[in-house]
Amino acid sequence: MEMLVEVENLAYSFGENRVLEDISFKIPKGKVIGLLGPSGAGKTTLVNILTGQLVPAGGAVKAWKERLVTGIMMDSFGLYERLTVWDNLKMFADIYQVSGDKIDKLLVRTELINAKKTVVGKLSKGMRNRVNFCRALLKDMDILYLDEPTSGLDPATTGKIHELVDEEKRAGTTIFLTTHNMHEAEKLCDSILLLNEGRIIEQGVPREICMKYNQDNSIEVALKDGSRRKFANSGENAEMLAQMMREGIIASIHSSEPDLEKVFLHLTGRKLNE
Repeated sequence: MEMLVEVENLAYSFGENRVLEDISFKIPKGKVIGLLGPSGAGKTTLVNILTGQLVPAGGAVKAWKERLVTGIMMDSFGLYERLTVWDNLKMFADIYQVSGDKIDKLLVRTELINAKKTVVGKLSKGMRNRVNFCRALLKDMDILYLDEPTSGLDPATTGKIHELVDEEKRAGTTIFLTTHNMHEAEKLCDSILLLNEGRIIEQGVPREICMKYNQDNSIEVALKDGSRRKFANSGENAEMLAQMMREGIIASIHSSEPDLEKVFLHLTGRKLNE
């Protein structure tokens, strides 16, 4: 698997406060990598280092490509309130030294074309996020950094951002996504990094991580008569389950592996959305 970025033993401090400690991971090409952790875990600081906005106190960030083109979508990157949507994007296209020909296509893609002449100061948070997404996509990039792209958004707008992320992945863009939303991470990410108090406490494929911490290893069956049965996930119970299926009495089957929220709680004693 081709790699784009390698992080080795990264550390960062604000004064005497150690924010990141011994951070190591790799970002493969064409995948969505999720950085998952609660507020204050150090996610934004790590993104700022990866994008060159902060210099680490220790360790290194190595690009496996000589000229790595990056795009960034962060709340801290403000738009110009008094300019229209189109004028904002044209200004950034000029700064990036790229053609403005993509602007209208991006606005159509993000369902903002009817707002192209609207002053940014009058936009909702969700529309601003989509304008920021357009700005990030003005360049043909190798890797796109998204810092909490759906924070505070309604479900419909969140769904649209998720569609755009999936489209970019299918187009071959590598995406590094920070979030404290486990459902978002499970839906979008090929692999995740669980960050707590400045340290990576687990990393890998979301489902594989959940299976790793499946201590119960049981199956719960909801029957059509409203009752529920729970039994060990073992070969000796396979025939019993098969018989219930043949009788057509099963309404649903649930395995016992935890979700990422429960894994994080097991590892840290705290919730992801704290």
